[in-house]
Amino acid sequence: MQQKKIRKWEIVGVFFLVGVGTLLHFIYDWSNQSQWVSIFSPINESIWEHLKMGFWALVLFSLLEYRFIKSKTQNFFLAKGLGSLTLQGLIVIVFYSYTAFTNKPIMFLDISSFVVGCILCQLVSYKILTKSRPKPVLNWLGLGILLASATLFVIFTFAPPELILFQEPSTYLKGK
Repeated sequence: MQQKKIRKWEIVGVFFLVGVGTLLHFIYDWSNQSQWVSIFSPINESIWEHLKMGFWALVLFSLLEYRFIKSKTQNFFLAKGLGSLTLQGLIVIVFYSYTAFTNKPIMFLDISSFVVGCILCQLVSYKILTKSRPKPVLNWLGLGILLASATLFVIFTFAPPELILFQEPSTYLKGK
C-alpha cells in the first residue's frame, strides 16, 4: 500500500515538474525581469539557468509531497537530492553531447532532455523512497545536496563564473 501511494506521488510529480518547470521558463520575462523572480526562473539561455526550471519545480513539488508521504519513508531528502542531480546531470550530458557534433542547440532535444530528466528524477526518487531505511547520514546528505544546489542557483544567478555552463550557447554571453 505504501509503495502504491508513493508511486502515485512520483508519477504526479513528473507532470508537475514538466508543467511548472516549463512555466518557470517564461516567468522572468512575464515579471518584467524581476530580480526576485530571477532566482527561480532562467534569465538567459545558458544551460545553468535552464537547470533552475527543474530544480525549483522539484523543490516546490517536494514541499507539497513531503506533507503526505513523510510517514511512509525515512529517506525523503536523499531521494529528492539524488533525483535532482539525475535531472540536472542528464540535461547537461545530453546538451554537451549533441552540441559537440551539431555546434548549435536544437530545441527539440533540449525539451526532450528536460522531460526525460523529469521522468528519471522521479524514477530515482521512487526507487530510493521505497527502499529500506538508509543510514540517517544519507538523508542528511540528500538535504545537503538540495540546500547546496539552492544556494548555488541564487549566487550564480547574480555572479556567474567564467565557465561555458553559464554562457548562452549562441552568444557566449553570461549573466543578466
